[in-house]
Amino acid sequence: MNKKKKRLVFRSVVLTLLVGTLVFVLIVNANSERPDLEEGVEAPNFKLDRLDKSGETIELKELRGQGVMVNFWATYCEPCKKEMPYMDQLYQDYKDQGIEIVAVSVDRNESVINNFYNSLDLSFPSTIDRQETVMDVYEVTNLPASFFINPDGTIERIVRGPVTLESLEGYFQEILPEKS
Repeated sequence: MNKKKKRLVFRSVVLTLLVGTLVFVLIVNANSERPDLEEGVEAPNFKLDRLDKSGETIELKELRGQGVMVNFWATYCEPCKKEMPYMDQLYQDYKDQGIEIVAVSVDRNESVINNFYNSLDLSFPSTIDRQETVMDVYEVTNLPASFFINPDGTIERIVRGPVTLESLEGYFQEILPEKS
């Protein structure tokens, strides 16, 4: 009987140490992660392949000096489909004023993306996040998600969910570069 008690105590101590170590590792990893992406911080740079111009890429840091809308979307996302025409309409009005839109598709199939894009006759740049690395860096969990970035590279506004024409125009006004 005494041997069984010692074994039970030993196993309990080992199990407690293992659980404690696991909790410690989880806490340390959670605290060492990158800071939460929020309004007012510098937008993380990325470089993605363009789908609308084969062989070209878009790198966010090369758009400094412009207001930039980074929009995460997918062809299967119904709210994304509704906001895309608003984005294109305003892009036509604002691109000459220093606003750029970068549409980041998280779909896997390029031909599906291109067919969707062409069916709506969209004119703003389209890119693909093949490994969803940019999506992870921008902490996107639901689609659509839009990040409005000031000409200095800081995030002015984060919108998780669809935009309306009116709200989109307001967000563009917030990131519009000042005329010199």
